[in-house]
Amino acid sequence: MKISGDWIDHPGTQAFCAAVAQAGYQALFVGGCVRNALLGVAVADVDIATDARPETVSNIAEKAGFRVIPTGIEHGTVTVIARGVAHEVTTFRRDVETDGRRAVVAFSSDVAEDAARRDFTMNALYARVDGSVLDPLAGLGDLIARRVRFVGEAEARIREDYLRILRFFRFYAVYGDPMAGIDAEGLAACAANAEGIDDLSRERIGAEMRKLLAARDPAPAIAAMVQAGILAQILPGSDAKALAILIHLEGDVPPRWQRRLALLGGADPGGDLRLSKAETGSVTAVRDEMASPLTPAALAWKLGAEDACDAVLCRAALFETLPSPGWQAEIARGAAAVFPVSAADLMPGVQGAALGKKLREIQARWLASDLVLRKSDLLA
Repeated sequence: MKISGDWIDHPGTQAFCAAVAQAGYQALFVGGCVRNALLGVAVADVDIATDARPETVSNIAEKAGFRVIPTGIEHGTVTVIARGVAHEVTTFRRDVETDGRRAVVAFSSDVAEDAARRDFTMNALYARVDGSVLDPLAGLGDLIARRVRFVGEAEARIREDYLRILRFFRFYAVYGDPMAGIDAEGLAACAANAEGIDDLSRERIGAEMRKLLAARDPAPAIAAMVQAGILAQILPGSDAKALAILIHLEGDVPPRWQRRLALLGGADPGGDLRLSKAETGSVTAVRDEMASPLTPAALAWKLGAEDACDAVLCRAALFETLPSPGWQAEIARGAAAVFPVSAADLMPGVQGAALGKKLREIQARWLASDLVLRKSDLLA
């Protein structure tokens, strides 16, 4: 089997791989670029594995006129910029020692050893520069079957890096076959090692959850996380019962992880996942308005079109109903609306703290009217 794509045929990629080969070493595409090319999915990053040591890779690349950045040289990784394309190049490795967060590695000249330390079989696929695929661990069958399976013993892989628990569910959400179900051995291993998540930084957890919740349909993966006790550990107080309904209601509305997170809830989703101030504000605003009586137009004026869309969909999912007819057009109307009353309209008769209070009262009446009341009505 062979892969193809513009990224393989790029002159910079071909030139760098040729330079490595001319020096007597291997240059193999690996991981996501091979996996995605086989699935017909766009390739974003080009990762290359080699039996050349990082200093050797650097020398080869520099002699060929390419720029080298020592992005992770202590772990065997350098980034080679060849004719405008970045290639992350990593020497074959094997793990010597792990603590669940980071690993001590030794360089290797054996691609099979390199494959054995990877997380999932579908990520242990390699390809030569001509596109021919190397499959040291029989991961191709798993990829074709859309089966997310750990390399070797699942618990051993998880104990090397507990973030792989979350990656397991994220990969199932993105690449897995929900009709076939999640891999039972992997799920059991995640449940048995769930406490290891506590050793991870909240930033790493948050990054994985963003990607998982941004999948087209993360509901089966989240349901599996609930079953394994993982979701409650990451987001205490969360509730995933309405998530599948939300996904169904979204229809053609683009996926948005903030919307799904707002519906899941939790005691402190912003803090638990280390969200930015803006992200926390968006999730909190949607969550606070899901049960409010405001119309879609009023929500759009108050929250903005994007958050209003999320609030309308989450509200419908919670109450197991459909959004009101024409809700998207109403959101557009509300987002374009201008509150017809200003502070100057109330002065000088009303001033100071009373001015702010009066404006809020008028604004509440305007929102309750679905943005219909005119300035004369509001000031009467």
